[in-house]
Formats: sequence, C-alpha cells, structure tokens
Amino acid sequence: MSKVLIFMAEGHEEIEALTVVDLLRRAGIDIEMVSITGNKKVPGSHGITTYCDKLIETCNFDSADMIVLPGGMPGTLNLELCEPLMDQIHGFNTSKKGLAAICAAPTVFGKAGILEGKKATCYPGMEKDLVGANVSTDEVCHDGHIITSRGLGTAIPFALEIVKTFQGEEAASKLAQGIVYKR
Repeated sequence: MSKVLIFMAEGHEEIEALTVVDLLRRAGIDIEMVSITGNKKVPGSHGITTYCDKLIETCNFDSADMIVLPGGMPGTLNLELCEPLMDQIHGFNTSKKGLAAICAAPTVFGKAGILEGKKATCYPGMEKDLVGANVSTDEVCHDGHIITSRGLGTAIPFALEIVKTFQGEEAASKLAQGIVYKR
C-alpha cells in the first residue's frame, strides 16, 4: 500500500490539507498528517485547528512514497523554515519519490531548487518563487515525480491527481464520480 505524508505548519490552509487527507483515505491510500510544530494540534490560517496523527520527530520517512505540502500563510513560510522537512524534501527529490504541493507551497520546492526545468504552477502572483520552473496556469501540473496545484479551488483535482498517481486513472475517476465531482 502507498503511504503519503502531509505536513501541517501553523497557518496552513485547512481546506487544501483536509481535502487531500479525505480523498486519499477514501481511495484507501495510507496518509498521515504530520505536525512540524511540536504539538499534534496545529492551528490553520482560518482559525481551524487540525489534529495530526504524529509529530515530524516520530515520522518514518523511509516507508513513505510521497510528501505533500498544503499552502496557506504563514503555513508555507513555516514549512520552508523546517530544516528536518527540507532535508527530507531534498532526499525525496534525489531519489525521485513523490513530492506534491498546492497554492503557495510549490514555492518551497522552487526556492529549494528542485523545480528546474519542471512544469509547475502555484497561487497567482507567487510565480517568481517557482525558481527554474516552466510556469503554468494549469489547475494541476504533474511533471515526473512532482505535482503542483494553484489553490483552494483546485484542491479536489490536486487530490485526484495524487490518487491517479498511485492507483491509476480508473480509480481517480471512480472517486470523482463518488463525490459528485465532474472532471
């Protein structure tokens, strides 16, 4: 079974995070919500607290197939400042394991230098931080082992692209139909 880790920082965009968690769990993909704050309760950017499964300090990165970063402010900035997470992002990139980010969070990958030559998208107005990327305005970009998306309004297609990555187009289409989402 595939395993996905989604990282929560103080100020994360709640809908972007929980849409991914919900849809991947519906698809039967093992997803763990991981706090980088030292506390399993992580306040989001709109006053909704997310209760995470574990802390980054207890996370088993070796068993994971993908890292997912939700956007939001200042959540994105807090993710970028988390050295243990950034070390893992670089390691996943080197080994071509899955990396996915939505809204402002693709800028974490851009500033880390891992979008060079990749097609990528992000929240409008933040494109300058997609350093080295072939910037797109597509809802979702999937280039190699990296998936990026634009924002809250694209959270469902972003999550479905992750499902498609691990389970194929048929599974993603069936899930979309089950949640009454027209692709």
